[in-house]
Amino acid sequence: MPELRLVGLCGSLRKDSWNHKLMLAAAESFGPAQFAEGNLRLPLFDEDLEKQGMPQAVTELKELIQSADAVVIACPEYNKAPPGVLKNALDWLSRGGAPWKDKPVAIVSAAAGRAGGERTQFALRLMMVAFRPHLLQGPEVLIASPAKVFDQDGRLSDETAVELLQQLMDGLREAALTRQ
Repeated sequence: MPELRLVGLCGSLRKDSWNHKLMLAAAESFGPAQFAEGNLRLPLFDEDLEKQGMPQAVTELKELIQSADAVVIACPEYNKAPPGVLKNALDWLSRGGAPWKDKPVAIVSAAAGRAGGERTQFALRLMMVAFRPHLLQGPEVLIASPAKVFDQDGRLSDETAVELLQQLMDGLREAALTRQ
């Protein structure tokens, strides 16, 4: 059986992002796989730019998602919604082709607020409907006050969070294997 391919997308571009750490923890929990992180540093979506030809970074991201057996999205909450960088990537990915169709996708979030990104996950799930992925519904991984649940080395250390993340990633792996 070929090794699974997992792609991670992080909606935060910050170097020391909690969501980046959470995405890496998710990849580790997923188990043996080829892991690749998608680049969301894309130009702003613009149909005039698109008419000149699809930007190379967009094509590469689309191909990366198409080649994946599963995708995990780590999404912070900015002003009660997913950040613009992630929405921008989704807008570009909606153009031509269907890289998400039936693709197993899990969403995780870390946010400073008490709900851990609950609103951002709700909004992102709504945004993903048109792409028709196999979007896992749970367990929800919502990391509130991330500074308290990651250790000094950036590893998820909260026992409940680790357990929920493992359950979600086990479900994502099972969905990916079923799809093969």
